[in-house]
Amino acid sequence: MKVKEDLRGLLSELNRQGKSIAAYGASAKGSTLLNFAGLGKEWIGFVADRSTVKQGRLSPGAHLPIVPPEELLKRRPDYTLLLTWNFAEEILEQQQPYRAAGGKFIIPIPKVTVV
Repeated sequence: MKVKEDLRGLLSELNRQGKSIAAYGASAKGSTLLNFAGLGKEWIGFVADRSTVKQGRLSPGAHLPIVPPEELLKRRPDYTLLLTWNFAEEILEQQQPYRAAGGKFIIPIPKVTVV
């Protein structure tokens, strides 16, 4: 419940500031988090994922479009919610060009953190 409250609070504040938010990782655990926290299109613009099988589809429940990870650098959302937090180190490294361009990641588990 604490993660849900903290995550909704942070995203709410970022939305109030006019910041754009995406997500990374169309995983089952990520979809569970989105749905548990009630985060859909009004909160997040899209989900980036490396799996070509998932690209072009919608995330379960939240109905967010799933796009290739290159879209992070192309669209440059201000923040990206990392839905595959167990691979944070690897993904942060892979997404270094996005981060160098000013993009920030929100890691929700075990505690909501912005990097």
